[in-house]
Amino acid sequence: MSIADIVDSSVRPTVSFELMPPRNPDAAPKFWTTVRQLLTARPDFMSVTYGAAGTDRATTRAVVTTLARQTPVLPIAHLTCVGATRPHVAEVIDEFLASGVRSFLALRGDPPRDQPDWRPPSDGVHSSIELVALLREVEANRCDRSAASALRGAARPLTIAVATFPGGNRAAGTTPAQEVEHLLAKQEAGASFAITQLFYEADTYLSFVESARAAGVTIPILAGVLPTTDPARLRRVEELTGVPAPSALVRELESLPDDEARHRRGIEASAGLVSAVLEAGAPGLHIYTFNKSRPALDLLEGVHLGGGSTGPAPAGLAEPDLASGPWVGAAHAQLSSTSDTVAVD
Repeated sequence: MSIADIVDSSVRPTVSFELMPPRNPDAAPKFWTTVRQLLTARPDFMSVTYGAAGTDRATTRAVVTTLARQTPVLPIAHLTCVGATRPHVAEVIDEFLASGVRSFLALRGDPPRDQPDWRPPSDGVHSSIELVALLREVEANRCDRSAASALRGAARPLTIAVATFPGGNRAAGTTPAQEVEHLLAKQEAGASFAITQLFYEADTYLSFVESARAAGVTIPILAGVLPTTDPARLRRVEELTGVPAPSALVRELESLPDDEARHRRGIEASAGLVSAVLEAGAPGLHIYTFNKSRPALDLLEGVHLGGGSTGPAPAGLAEPDLASGPWVGAAHAQLSSTSDTVAVD
């Protein structure tokens, strides 16, 4: 069963996490410990970010492959196209497909922040809408050239998720209404489902979904949330995404005496938000973990979707082979300080 099938047919809200690949060999053990802890919640899938401007694609591909082969979770590979030519993006897609990756989160990505005169290449892939179409095109070409690829495609259809911005995309200067139009175009290009940018008010999500449905969007729209336990992170995420942090909650968290008190209050606030959107019919929850397991698991426990930061690992879970990871003996570019899902799209 594909991730798209699970999202479409699940009788309960789906649960998924976003992960950032390890930045260097020293970070790998901690990263895989976090993965094993998150797996105790039995998520429906995990998405793996692509790094700054796609510089970590080998690491992303290897992490996705490890998750697929050595854990019970279904992985999604983030894929960005900003700054790359169409032939290069097609080559990257072909590499992922050749390694067995069947699920993608198609994103435009962030232009370089330190290059004010930067312009995208004229022969580039200029939007996530174009990227969705190119993913479908490369897959179709592989199936035309190879009977084995055609059989694989029939047995495991390609799943393409996309990002959507329920409050509007401030970096791109778009309104919620324009984001509805963009989401409809992504659906028409071949998107399977959408994951929202983070939000802090239930009505931001609910009103966006209502408008999207009225406009003809039929694909599932998963609610993307960030556990609100760390005021410094909330402020930093606001700088990176343009989504205003919940100022009253940030001030309250900063006034509390210690991290444990902040954690409890933050989980309480996030659980209230998630409960509201789930009760209104959200098909699933996608948690931006920033590679922290406890807030994600405690949030799930708070909304009765499993979790609990001290739960046992699933029986029979194969531990990833850390000694063979692509980060061993190799240097990789440092990840962007934000997740690809919040990239300009």
